[in-house]
Amino acid sequence: MSSIREVSPLNRESAPYDVLVVGGGINGCGIARDAAGRGASVLLVEQDDLASHTSSASTKLIHGGLRYLEYYEFRLVREALIERERLLKIAPHIIWPMRFVLPHSKILRPAWLLRTGLFLYDHLCTTMTLPKTRAVDLRTDVTGRPLKSDYVRGFEYSDGWVQDSRLVVLNAMDAARLGASINTRTQLINAERGSQLWAATLLDRVSGETRTVQAKAIINAAGPWVAELLQARVGVASKNKVRLVKGSHIVVPRLFESKQAYILQNPDKRIVFAIPYEQDFTLIGTTDVPWEQDPGKVEISKAEIQYLCESVNRYFQKSVSPDDVVWTYAGVRPLYDDNSGNASAVTRDYVLDVDASGAPILSVFGGKITTFRKLAEHALEKLVTYLPVLGGPSWTADTPLPGGDFASAEFDRQVAKLQAYAPHLTPKTAWRLVRNYGLRAFDIATAAETEMGQWFGATLSAREVDYLIDNEWARSAEDILWRRSKLGLFMTDAEKAALQTYMEERVGTDRPTGSEASQTWRQDVA
Repeated sequence: MSSIREVSPLNRESAPYDVLVVGGGINGCGIARDAAGRGASVLLVEQDDLASHTSSASTKLIHGGLRYLEYYEFRLVREALIERERLLKIAPHIIWPMRFVLPHSKILRPAWLLRTGLFLYDHLCTTMTLPKTRAVDLRTDVTGRPLKSDYVRGFEYSDGWVQDSRLVVLNAMDAARLGASINTRTQLINAERGSQLWAATLLDRVSGETRTVQAKAIINAAGPWVAELLQARVGVASKNKVRLVKGSHIVVPRLFESKQAYILQNPDKRIVFAIPYEQDFTLIGTTDVPWEQDPGKVEISKAEIQYLCESVNRYFQKSVSPDDVVWTYAGVRPLYDDNSGNASAVTRDYVLDVDASGAPILSVFGGKITTFRKLAEHALEKLVTYLPVLGGPSWTADTPLPGGDFASAEFDRQVAKLQAYAPHLTPKTAWRLVRNYGLRAFDIATAAETEMGQWFGATLSAREVDYLIDNEWARSAEDILWRRSKLGLFMTDAEKAALQTYMEERVGTDRPTGSEASQTWRQDVA
């Protein structure tokens, strides 16, 4: 687009950044991308890996939030449904439609209420392109086969699925393409405020070195640490508060063969999803548990595992137990504290708080992955008064994320093209590469198998690992196995150890942390 300024960060002169973004989750990376595309000089710092906390611990849904209608969150649901349509178009490789089956339980919400809510869900977004809701007879419909005979009627509706941590990385990659400097494993220690500029002290958590940078504005997208950053690191008071809620998930061997997901109502009125996952598994979640401990150290409890198993066993013929769980993950959602007494009822809306008593700082409270792009637009709009460079036109609604510049209907054709180009790839490998990287898969695959290098297992080659190190800030086996992909579900301990050894050798001789499009580490610490 002509309104986007694409520059190389290597050409940037030693001057204050327009924006220092703190936090490499979905909101921080989305904001960095939008700001860089408007012509701002952007530095993003993330204390760990990109998407290493909340943004990789979601239920992986791009959705309006059907249950939020029950709490009258009509504006939030409408905005999310509109964003769902946009995201399906700009990232068809990592976001795709999915049908959800909602079995009706006589002891919970009445059928008329579900039907009314789904009618609103179908019509709050006037540009909806996905199939609308249909009533199903679970006794005869294929979607009822995995369910117990107690459930005779239900509804099927549309929503979207996303590879959440990849969504974060793709936003960071595009931000880097547009000139942003993306620094992972870099922590903001403190920042001193002047009338026009911030002086921020940053710690490289790998080398232990510190440096000071200047910025005209700070955007605090630190997620669970948003309030701590304000109070302890920059000394800014805010009336807004964050409420931490732990959401946990379990992964079990595949419960059903069909492609649709299930949304299950529980007696406590919470919702649990059972979703096809990585072809061979079923993802079950989530819980809503208040959390008051370190948000960086969170794991599922035995009680949560039992709760999720019971939720599934209430509906499905095939039962699961804690012994069936092959993987778990948990994350802390930093929700805006609206003083709700029920963790499940806490709003998923977001609040943007600007303090401009000196150089401005904007803090992001709350939000959900589906609305990250709109949140970024709203955040920059709030800063335009102080940073006119951000006043350019909004541009992210129609611009594909890296690898996503093809129509979703062309996905299978792209897989076939990749196999034709690299015939040594198995259908499963070709499918996975296009599903993860879109058209960038053609940068990874080679016509000759010998050029793919070492194979670590689970279809992972050295060629792909090198791509992730050079372009996607991967620095450890964990980064690749659990955030850039979910291949950790398929690899043996020995294969994982071999991958870690290879990465240590590569990273040790190739020090910059970042994308080939944003090799700024050496420059920034010099």
